[in-house]
Amino acid sequence: MAYPKIIEHLIERLSKLPGIGRRSAERIVFWLLNHSKEDAQALAEGIVNLKDGLMFCRLCNNLSETEVCLVCSETGRDDKIICVVEDPKDLLAIERTGAYRGHYHVLLGTINPTEGRGPQDIKIQHLLNRLANEDIKEVVIATDPDNEGEITALYLMQQLKPLGVKVSRIGLGIPMGSSVEYSDISTLGMAMKARREIND
Repeated sequence: MAYPKIIEHLIERLSKLPGIGRRSAERIVFWLLNHSKEDAQALAEGIVNLKDGLMFCRLCNNLSETEVCLVCSETGRDDKIICVVEDPKDLLAIERTGAYRGHYHVLLGTINPTEGRGPQDIKIQHLLNRLANEDIKEVVIATDPDNEGEITALYLMQQLKPLGVKVSRIGLGIPMGSSVEYSDISTLGMAMKARREIND
């Protein structure tokens, strides 16, 4: 016997979320059915607000509720250093370490030729524009140590070196093929402290 169409439709939608299979989706649907209409409405409003209420920071591309994100707005940061990350989750992971007090630049992706994604498809030009207009002394490349992250790091190094800025790469602690987002705080902290300058 099949579920009513309303339930089946919601199960199908929830099953598209990462880490949520059909069984998990069914549990979520029945959890919602067993709770108040207000709980369901609050969840629905939270999802809609997530899409309507967030934007990318005009300075660094971090997720923000305002034109300039909380990190860029924070005083006391080192204005002469920028850490380049793939996405906002990586920025948050590095922030949690407390090992870095400079600014960030979020690329919103990586170079991935197999998927047809080149340098023009991520925020590299925005980074180069920042370097042209700000007094930046060092750029720390903190892309993931996987194929796409390494390709992106190499391309960034080639673009940044002629500008006379020091270019470093996060160092020890993050194994090849892993993700910045899922690294533990102590490992990420060590990687930030052990960053190394990239030479030709």
